Amino acid sequence: MPQKTLNENRMGTMPVGRLLFSVSAPTMLSMLVQALYNVLDSVFVSYVSEEALTAVTMAFPLQNLMIAISVGLGVGMNSYLSRSLGAKNQKNVNSAAMHGILITWMISIAFCVFGLFGSGAYMRSQTDNPQIIQYGTEYLMWVCGIPFGVFNQVIMERLLQSTGKTVYSMITQITGSVTDAFLDYALVFGFWFFPRMGVAGAAVSSVIGQCTAALVGLYFNLRKNPEIQFSFKGFRLRLDVLKQIFTVGLPSMLLSSLSSVMTYGMNLVLVKFNETAVAFFGAYLKLQSFVFLPVFGLNHGVVPIVAYNYGAKKKERIIKTIKLAMAAAFCLMLIGVLVLELMPARLLSVFNASEGLLEIGVPALRIIAAHLLTASFSIIIIAVFQAFGMGLPGLIVSFTRQIVLLLPAAYLLSLTGVIDNVWWCFLIAETGSLTMSLLLFRREYGRRIRGLAGE
Repeated sequence: MPQKTLNENRMGTMPVGRLLFSVSAPTMLSMLVQALYNVLDSVFVSYVSEEALTAVTMAFPLQNLMIAISVGLGVGMNSYLSRSLGAKNQKNVNSAAMHGILITWMISIAFCVFGLFGSGAYMRSQTDNPQIIQYGTEYLMWVCGIPFGVFNQVIMERLLQSTGKTVYSMITQITGSVTDAFLDYALVFGFWFFPRMGVAGAAVSSVIGQCTAALVGLYFNLRKNPEIQFSFKGFRLRLDVLKQIFTVGLPSMLLSSLSSVMTYGMNLVLVKFNETAVAFFGAYLKLQSFVFLPVFGLNHGVVPIVAYNYGAKKKERIIKTIKLAMAAAFCLMLIGVLVLELMPARLLSVFNASEGLLEIGVPALRIIAAHLLTASFSIIIIAVFQAFGMGLPGLIVSFTRQIVLLLPAAYLLSLTGVIDNVWWCFLIAETGSLTMSLLLFRREYGRRIRGLAGE
């Protein structure tokens, strides 16, 4: 790879505002498309039955765990690769990519075994309703039994993002989502020559969409990403590279996986009221993705920009990136809050909501929406930690929010016997996590940014 390519990387030269927009906007757009698919998936399933929606909600933590692990691995690889680009170390750039691909396949095999043999036991741990167990088991045996698509899709997207090729990453994700959305309807309801598969059809469409995106991402990386050289020739495992990837990646995996633990725990709390409450929570998680996924897209732009300029020791560019990202995240969250507060019934009606689901869901959405503005700052701060090669602070914040604060608060509030009280656990947890995020950021700012030379 010619040295000129690394010297002219736009991460260190383009004006920060335009750079953040150009890197983040394609990912944000692709994640909006992904959010739309997430909603459509549950909408289609809800027209099978409310039990089907409940089953998919109970299956979601395990499905989300796969995404969390793949994203965490991608973040670790992305952070190390971007810092290597900033330091102009081509050998480490290539090594980071090849190690990430190898680890992806090893983890995929483990999920394949669990999906084929452990799906039924997982569903029975949450409910004794035989119809829900059947729906959930069918869904998970496809989604977890064939995990290679989702893992390889994510790793290919992260490789493109790490070198600023976010337009290609956007095309990759949109291609998978559009394929998924079309097949979702066709396989759930039986359209044209496709069989009517119900809940299992939603899972099959997901697998096909993920595999399609993985192949498109592989093509773009091989043809359009010259800053990374893909070859296993002469490859050997390096402990120093694994350490760099997992120092950030493992805490990030655990961080993202905490949402699976939280969702599983919330399902157990809510099912004590009734299964309709679980169905609502599943609908809320899909609606929430419309708000959070664009912010996470912004997040994916922040990590390579801050990481590159931290490697290049460009203090002012780091500070500008953080400020702009926080302002943008707050504005995106504000839009989400207004929508949830003003039209909760209309949003839930999309999911074929019964009277019981509306009775639970309308006040719940209005209560839960209050925590979104607070979350915007914590999300960006965690991205900055990841860019510095620090996964532990983000893990501490997320663990405190979801495990130490949210789940115990939900359980204690459920003891009042009033389901509306349970939803205040989100605001309680988010307030605590923001306080901790700011304290940790203040410490790391002094250690890592203040001492860098200004531009």
